[in-house]
Amino acid sequence: MNQDVWITGIGIVSSLGEGSEENWQAFDSAAAPVLDRDTIPPFAIHPMVELDLSKQIAKRGDQRQMETWQRLGVYAAGLAIDDAAARDPDLLDRMDMIVAAGGGERDIAVDNQIMTEMLQTNDRARMLIERLSNELRPTLFLAQLPNLVAGNISIVHGVRGSSRTFMGEEASGLDAIRNAHARIAAGQSDICLVGGSFNAAREDMLLLFEMGGYNWLGDEDSVWARKDDNGGVRLGSMGAFLMLESADHARKRGKAAIAALKAVAADREAREPGSITASLASMWQDIASHATGSLGIISGATGVTDQTQEELDFLERIGVPIRASASRIGHGVESQAPFNLALAAMCVQHGRMFAPSDTAGVEKPSSDAITDILVTNVGHWRGEGLALVGKADI
Repeated sequence: MNQDVWITGIGIVSSLGEGSEENWQAFDSAAAPVLDRDTIPPFAIHPMVELDLSKQIAKRGDQRQMETWQRLGVYAAGLAIDDAAARDPDLLDRMDMIVAAGGGERDIAVDNQIMTEMLQTNDRARMLIERLSNELRPTLFLAQLPNLVAGNISIVHGVRGSSRTFMGEEASGLDAIRNAHARIAAGQSDICLVGGSFNAAREDMLLLFEMGGYNWLGDEDSVWARKDDNGGVRLGSMGAFLMLESADHARKRGKAAIAALKAVAADREAREPGSITASLASMWQDIASHATGSLGIISGATGVTDQTQEELDFLERIGVPIRASASRIGHGVESQAPFNLALAAMCVQHGRMFAPSDTAGVEKPSSDAITDILVTNVGHWRGEGLALVGKADI
């Protein structure tokens, strides 16, 4: 069995807006990136637009027991369910779900307290045991569990089919989509909610990226122009969920396609000079036959110079219009691939690329009609992947 896979719902939130329409208008008008340089200096992040959480998470108690990244995921998932007109209880009962998630948020105050006390005692093991008993409350651990995003989506929105949670930075976002696509194409699932979320306003996450030398502290917004000090990442808060559905299932319930998810490919190279370019070229060779019309590219490039340049070496061989989302909304790690797939679906829906936003000359204006979008997903330190979105066969 080889079912066509449709995208029938989109739920996205970012620094540029709430929902697909607000985000499309911001991208298409080349709206300036929204940056917060004051909350966690010297780092600039793309903050989440103000949301009325009660529109998708009605109970205050549910909101309180989630961390920020979970609220963003649950909110975006609700938008996707609404966009897919999939609130029917019987449909929700058998709706599958795959979430790409990180390791949860830390209690920074407790972390700082413990590290300070560790410098003041010689019996660190005993001190840690005491803090585990007194400071690290069970509800904190619940808030940190990666699969609690899926759990909260189930509680708040009533999604009760199978549930899977993938971890692994950028690669997990694409693998979640790849798994959902494969299951639907094989007839193992009719409908699946898939996506992820990320909160950039986290001191612990910025510290981890800084320890790896990945944060971008320069002024350039465009990922293609970040050349100094090996470039880097500007983190962005976002949530992105897609409703994937077999074409037959969508037709039976009268739901039109936004676009079709034609193919997904993933890889993990041992990073050596030229390996990213070779990996992308090999995957493109495997899926290129699914692109039947005029092509555009939405890149998940991070801005880390070496990785971004190797990706660009591959993209320029194809020679079609390129757009990079991270220049506008920042980098959302696990949620970047789902967000870029949503952007790709909107480009297919509108039949064209959105406006360029680039000071390096990589992104050029284009008024050409577009029927297919290639989405790239090159992780900041590991994981490579491609996905192809195109017009659905009605």
